[in-house]
Amino acid sequence: MGKHVILGTAGHIDHGKTALVKALTGVDTDRLKEEKERGITTELGFTFLDLPSGIQMGIIDVPGHEKFVKHMVAGVWGIDLVALIIAADEGVMPQTREHLDICRLLEVKKGLIILTKIDLVDQDLLELVKEEVTEIVKDTFLKDAPILPVSSITKEGIPQLISVLDRLSEEVEERSTDGLFRLPIDRVFVMKGFGTVVTGTVVSGTVSVGESVQILPSNVEAKVRTLQVYNRPVEKTMAGQRAAVNLQGIEASAVERGDVLVHTHTLAPTRMLDVYIEYLPSAQRPLKNRTRQRFHIGTNLTSASIFLLDREEMAPGESGFAQLRLEAPVVALPHDRFVIRGSGVIQTLGGGVVLDAHPARHKRNAPSVIEDLTILREGNQDQAIAQHISRSGMGGIASDDLLKRVSTSSSEVQRVIKKMIDQEEALSIDSEKMKVIGIRFYHQLREMTLAQLKEFHQRFPMKSGLAREELRTKLPMEVDVKLFQILLNGLIQSKEILLEKDKLRLPSHQISSVDEKGLIKRVEEAVLKAGLQSPSPKELSEAWSEKEEGIQAVFEHLVHEGVLVKIKSGIYIHRVPFEHLKEELVSYLKKNKEITTPQFKEMTNASRKYAIPLIEYFDQIKLTIRLGEKRVLRSGSEH
Repeated sequence: MGKHVILGTAGHIDHGKTALVKALTGVDTDRLKEEKERGITTELGFTFLDLPSGIQMGIIDVPGHEKFVKHMVAGVWGIDLVALIIAADEGVMPQTREHLDICRLLEVKKGLIILTKIDLVDQDLLELVKEEVTEIVKDTFLKDAPILPVSSITKEGIPQLISVLDRLSEEVEERSTDGLFRLPIDRVFVMKGFGTVVTGTVVSGTVSVGESVQILPSNVEAKVRTLQVYNRPVEKTMAGQRAAVNLQGIEASAVERGDVLVHTHTLAPTRMLDVYIEYLPSAQRPLKNRTRQRFHIGTNLTSASIFLLDREEMAPGESGFAQLRLEAPVVALPHDRFVIRGSGVIQTLGGGVVLDAHPARHKRNAPSVIEDLTILREGNQDQAIAQHISRSGMGGIASDDLLKRVSTSSSEVQRVIKKMIDQEEALSIDSEKMKVIGIRFYHQLREMTLAQLKEFHQRFPMKSGLAREELRTKLPMEVDVKLFQILLNGLIQSKEILLEKDKLRLPSHQISSVDEKGLIKRVEEAVLKAGLQSPSPKELSEAWSEKEEGIQAVFEHLVHEGVLVKIKSGIYIHRVPFEHLKEELVSYLKKNKEITTPQFKEMTNASRKYAIPLIEYFDQIKLTIRLGEKRVLRSGSEH
């Protein structure tokens, strides 16, 4: 398959674009009704030309009328060359300038200028128009472009035009077929015997017959039944080609112009974009923060609220960073170009480039945000990938998610990930998902884990350690099970944490050293001996002349170990007398159905100070329920 190049026409309405295309190719791109019957490639008038060198040139004839500018953006997105068409009898018109602005904003790299209708003017007027044209393109990508005078009627200049198109096409860089497959849809129709057909220019990647595809943003899935490129059936179509895709298993009503065709589960729609905006010098007034404008990307049109990130307003001719919040979801990748339009007659206000298609909401005027975006704008692919890994913080990021945020191939992303792992800038935390975390965040998590254990030991010096799950809950939410496991294994391996009987502790923490006076044993014995009227930590500390915090810690430790039951603040009962009392209460209630507070006090043989909290504790653990002055067994309670 030879080289494919796509030429788009631009210029004012009635400047002879359609007639010129017909003179070049013999196809009238304006005959919509006949074309629909003829088959696949039309509206946004579409045709193709076999150039002398064997290059196949697709031609998109973009309507020049103002309301067709959205077709214009759609068309320009996939074009390699632009032909700016100016009628010699009318010269440069407002729309000529607007189309030139759009081509510049969408970064069309190459083009030529065609002066049509030369049969209607004399040589002097033609020279004047040439001068005027040279003047308006002098600061643009067309400054050195060839200017070709032609007549579609007499065919004068057409052979020269074909040879210039051939030469320019040879200079066009072929589009890389790497990267994710994307085809922004500009037409949808039903063909008898075939079903749903969509057309568009493949802007990246490749697609083959039989593959599964997805329509975004609606996420509807389909299969590629057949493919055509320039009215010829093919097995595969690739970046830079104009394709018609016959989709199986999908109704035409489920697809609309502006949707994007991709391979299943590769890209995700977004309602927020970080961008770099260029505001045109020709704009009438400054662009204020939070302004809402129309937003064109690919074949899609929606509206966007523009949040300027580094200023309050942007003067005509200025550029800067912004976050766009979109009314409807779009599909975008970094390096995609877009156009912003207002609602005047000449509407194009500016445009720019996508930096991040799945950003977080940003604080305005935050230096760190501007630094990040500057790296995404000016850095190379490796730096952009490293930046996204860094921005993913303590949760890390999988290679699939990275692919949605950088416009490169899966193999490139994996190469950069591998390089970062080799250079110890990142750590693999899930080999299945190719998920990595920036090394700086991994070290922060290690420090955090050790700090959490240290704090736990300080608060509960009598506890032997912390259970795994409990420790995990003390770390940030985004730390998943696999990452937590890697973290723990690393810390256990380096002996910074010890694992004993399913409890984690720091090597410096030992209960025996905390309890050199044997307080644990003494407290347990004292509380057991006192039965249901046990001393409080304060009373024991006074009796033994020990610090109250130390005794309190021992009580808490014994509760944690299940030796003591904490009835309320200051009242602890040993598990053994507590269980006896519980059994006695249950059998009493089963026999007598109810018990009063005095009866319970008698059963415990304890003062009100202990009896009241005890009976209330049984209510609290849902063993009993209070009805007036009496207690009964709660139905369904576990006895």
